Amino acid sequence: MFNDYIRVFGARERNLKNINIEIPKRKITVFTGVSGSGKSSLVFDTIAAESQRQLNETYTSFIRHRMPHYGKPDVDNIENLSVAFIINQKRLGGNSRSTVGTITDIYSLLRLLFSRIGEPFVGYSDVFSFNNPSGMCSYCQGLGNIETVDIEKLLDKNKSLSEGAINFPTFELGGWRITRYIHSGFFDNNKKIKDYSTEELDLLLYSDSIKVKNPSPEWHKTALYEGLPPRIERSFLKKEDGEKIKYSKEIEYYITKETCPHCHGERLNDKVLSCKVNGKNIAECSDMQINELLNFVKSINTPVGSTIASELINRLEHMISIGLDYLTLNRETSTLSGGESQRIKMVCQLGSSLTDLTYIFDEPSIGLHPHDISKINDLMIRLRNKGNTVLIVEHDPDIIKIADNIVDMGPGAGTNGGKIVYQGSLQGLKASGTLTGKYLSYKPELKSYTRAPKCWLSIKNVSLHNLKNLSVEVPQGVMTVVTGVAGSGKSTLINQVLPKFYPEAIFIDQKGIQTSKRSNIATFTGIFDLIRKLFAHSNGVSASLFSFNSKGACPNCKGLGITYTDLAFMDPIAMICDECNGNRYTGDVLEYRLRGKNIGEVLKMTVSEALEFFQEKEILKVLKRLSDVGITYISLGQPLNALSGGELQRLKLATELDNNGNIYILDEPSTGLHMADIKNLLEVMNRLVEQNSTLIVIEHNLDIICQADYVIDLGPYAGQNGGRVMFAGLPKDLVKCKKSITGAYLKKYTMTD
Repeated sequence: MFNDYIRVFGARERNLKNINIEIPKRKITVFTGVSGSGKSSLVFDTIAAESQRQLNETYTSFIRHRMPHYGKPDVDNIENLSVAFIINQKRLGGNSRSTVGTITDIYSLLRLLFSRIGEPFVGYSDVFSFNNPSGMCSYCQGLGNIETVDIEKLLDKNKSLSEGAINFPTFELGGWRITRYIHSGFFDNNKKIKDYSTEELDLLLYSDSIKVKNPSPEWHKTALYEGLPPRIERSFLKKEDGEKIKYSKEIEYYITKETCPHCHGERLNDKVLSCKVNGKNIAECSDMQINELLNFVKSINTPVGSTIASELINRLEHMISIGLDYLTLNRETSTLSGGESQRIKMVCQLGSSLTDLTYIFDEPSIGLHPHDISKINDLMIRLRNKGNTVLIVEHDPDIIKIADNIVDMGPGAGTNGGKIVYQGSLQGLKASGTLTGKYLSYKPELKSYTRAPKCWLSIKNVSLHNLKNLSVEVPQGVMTVVTGVAGSGKSTLINQVLPKFYPEAIFIDQKGIQTSKRSNIATFTGIFDLIRKLFAHSNGVSASLFSFNSKGACPNCKGLGITYTDLAFMDPIAMICDECNGNRYTGDVLEYRLRGKNIGEVLKMTVSEALEFFQEKEILKVLKRLSDVGITYISLGQPLNALSGGELQRLKLATELDNNGNIYILDEPSTGLHMADIKNLLEVMNRLVEQNSTLIVIEHNLDIICQADYVIDLGPYAGQNGGRVMFAGLPKDLVKCKKSITGAYLKKYTMTD
């Protein structure tokens, strides 16, 4: 029937080549293709954006002002759209008051249960909230921990006050806050802190609200003296104002967190904690793993609480069904990975009775071991069987195989992509001859030659989270892959423990790079300075003209290439600047040329195009590194805040390619990569090792595990059922290890049909 398909006509968003496509409704469609081939441009920037835009237009302007703004995508028409739910990899974030329990509403049900059947009765459900003043621990305000100032980092004891002994932001020399100490009259401003008496040091640090007797003339008459930590806590730690946000990264260095000595991390006051159900208080329940909590709730047989317990069981079973049984309700959402965040969002959809929706997933395999992917597949099938349309952007063969319909984008990336190269079944894709088809037909093999370790990194007797007295040896001078199911302890071991033993380790992660929205690939890599000098030399003018942060910038958009129109109570609209057409510069600057191109056109070049354009060795050297890590399709002027986590990680990796002798830690570098891109990534990883470096890779991808020199497998399962070394050795021996889940999947993967 006509309305059994979503019909897209003339899609031109980003690199899409004016494509038309019919996508079957109430089916699972998987979109594949190399990084930059146009998958996200079609699914997220076109279909999802238009669905969200049209839905938002049904609300009043008051509500729209408080919702994300979606511009109209560059497409002629889309027919038969349904409401789209986008379930992406964006981390949930949130502050310390946002937990797994609060975000899923499971904690709300638990509070209701305790208010109904808990003994003794201490109040209604609100009192069990650590965000409610009547229930929270008053000492830590319901956070479970307290922040204190690290005195050793705060003070440079080899300096005096007049030499800038206080290191904290706004307390340094020239900062206005230090004047309260210099002008107090309490101290010899030229005396080094290390020479202070015990009384002087106590006065500097701990005195609170005392009157000053003999201050300097500059002292404010009504001011009281306050020691450094109390003042910092009052001004920065106990309020969420602009100054705390402005200096948040700097403040983090000087602050240590300690478990609250009053509630011992349980967040609630003694009265609330005295209320128990079957011998457990609500904090003890929140500290249980999801699978343990499920068993606890099932043991409740009080008639009054049966309805609430039944709904709790339902929600907890949903968590377990998508592989999150190892989490606890008190886990802060800010500590969840992108993959865990995505699965938490899925939980919220499982109980929905809505149908004929479109669910859009962005690589749901991220962060998942092959053992866990079957649970995600079950979820996708359940959503489809309820009468929904499921669209998935994915590279993982195990998720591709459940598709009713596959759309392969390509043939390449960037300007070489943006076309539909295949649409149909999995068997048809394997026979199609496309890059994806070839790799799906490829038979992987275990690495035949493995490098021998030069020496070992020793980790002894570690107990942290689910690691219990764990000891392991990590080889140096080779590529080690650390694997195991989600929640088995990989990140704890490598990201938290190993750096304590070997602080020189360099992390190449997927976290954002702290820069302004004006930063881009060219500025980050340093080649923009060289490009500006080339333009200056070629045209006999100043290099500052070619800076979009300086006098050459378009005055209308201030060099951003985009203008924002504030419509008061309606959404602000982002539009390409009318003055410079998105080129960032004044018309005069755009008249200057280098080999026929102006500076705006150069910034719009992709890395691969720039490799053909430039002849200068210094620039080519940097571009070649970017090409080696597989981001050839990104333009030189692409803002860093528009890059995915995987792209940021590869950008950081590119900056290390000429270095040697280091210990590198890569956390899931296969994120967002097509099978063809993984082959290129492996070449880069091997290059680092050949340059006398040690590479430790946290990874689930079986192609990468196949090519390891050494494998450390944690497990057997997640949470309290994990945290043990199941195997440490060569990949060829891992497939023989019967107690390793990873070994079983690797054996199956490397066997021929």
